[in-house]
Amino acid sequence: MTPSLVGIHETVLYGPDLEALTAFYEGALGLRAVSRLGALGVAFRLPDSGILLLFDPVAASAAGRDVPAHGTNGEGHVAFLVGVGALAEWRTHLGDRDVQIESELRWDRGGISIYVRDPAGNSVELVEGEIWPD
Repeated sequence: MTPSLVGIHETVLYGPDLEALTAFYEGALGLRAVSRLGALGVAFRLPDSGILLLFDPVAASAAGRDVPAHGTNGEGHVAFLVGVGALAEWRTHLGDRDVQIESELRWDRGGISIYVRDPAGNSVELVEGEIWPD
């Protein structure tokens, strides 16, 4: 029998300008940095108690770290769930911070997603409602 997983503990996005990324995730998305990891990156606590890590791709892929080297080529993606009816407020909030909405999509299951880009080009999705089957 396969042991059970209880959730995602952390996920990582990569970008070379940690200062710009930190400003975006704190200012535009309202996340709270809980740990600054020097040249490696920054950790943010998520509302569901998970962690979003923003790492410098060169530092994260360096050999000789305690954690196995990792990284990605190109832009990554993360999707945040927002409350029902909250996308209108998010549109205003992002517009007030000069964050351009790249795309908006209404899903077959009734959910709606808006997409923006962080300073590293990662795709950041805000999802209202259901978009995936059970």
